[in-house]
Amino acid sequence: MVTGSEKVLLGEISQIGIVVTNLRNSMERYWRIFGLGPWRIYTYEPPRLIETMVRGKPEPYSMKLAFATAGPMIELIEPLDGNSIYKEFLAERGEGLHHIASFAVDDVDKAIAQLEKQGIGVLQSGKYCDGDFNVFFAYMDTEKELDVIVELVRLHGRRPSPEATYP
Repeated sequence: MVTGSEKVLLGEISQIGIVVTNLRNSMERYWRIFGLGPWRIYTYEPPRLIETMVRGKPEPYSMKLAFATAGPMIELIEPLDGNSIYKEFLAERGEGLHHIASFAVDDVDKAIAQLEKQGIGVLQSGKYCDGDFNVFFAYMDTEKELDVIVELVRLHGRRPSPEATYP
């Protein structure tokens, strides 16, 4: 239970994350039903995906991502190698809404420390670097309190061109 009094201000919700078993099929469904796209596709894996942690322990993992803009960005996540909270989610629940994310937190490290003081730890984190672009992400253990995971994200630089797009 959250007992601390210091609030972490999320700002606007920047992203809605959905875990899927097949990225291509999911993009096709969102495109066919809602016209949602185009999707920008990336693979986050070593050596660009570094400092990966799951439940406080170093754990290499990788995932394929697709991003589309629809108000907040929609992110589809297909887990690839390694153990991750994405694979746990699929095993326990199947596909679906996994997290909401904020890219607007002023000081992500301070926010994580404040949440940890309130008993909310980091489920999974990592850093992705590609040229001058780097992103740090931390999924916070907010599900008991909020019924959804909250991801805190720190971005620097411009995201590189996608490896592919759909359609």
